[in-house]
Amino acid sequence: ISGVDNNLESVNFIDSNTGWISGDQGIIIKTTNGGINWIPQNSGTTLSLESVYFTDSNSGWAVGNSGIMLNTTNGGNDWTAQSSGTIPILESVCFSDSNTGWTVGTSGIILKTTNGGLNWLTQTSGTTEWLLSVFFTNSSTGWATGFQGTILKTTNGGDNWIPQISGTQNYLSSVYFTDDNTGFIV
Repeated sequence: ISGVDNNLESVNFIDSNTGWISGDQGIIIKTTNGGINWIPQNSGTTLSLESVYFTDSNSGWAVGNSGIMLNTTNGGNDWTAQSSGTIPILESVCFSDSNTGWTVGTSGIILKTTNGGLNWLTQTSGTTEWLLSVFFTNSSTGWATGFQGTILKTTNGGDNWIPQISGTQNYLSSVYFTDDNTGFIV
């Protein structure tokens, strides 16, 4: 039991015991015992946090409404606002290592950082559809999914995004790959 009444939007675990959940009104909670207990963290915002992602037990990011982007370097004890340079809703964030990451959101926005989130550069997605999820298996290969059955794939770190045929017009809310060839989209 999470212990909060807010809508919860995203979950990310780095091992079987340690994980974080983000949600409405700036909620971030952390577990260190596999979800038996959840400890509230102070995100410093009341904006909805749509996605949380950690690369290790210390380095993590959360993104959400109004282009908010937060970073922690101490496991979530302290969260610092980073400038995304945008105001659309950011729906998902994923990092391939502690420096290289992507975030996606409204109007087909894709942003990339190569310096741990200090600076974010816009990548050309080729779509105006709302993107809901992004996932990378390494610093080159990744996917983004969204409204109207949108699936985009890159094999060069997001320099080019290639539309994929989904066969559906449904919203594709989440993408996850176990390796460069095997993945799941819902």
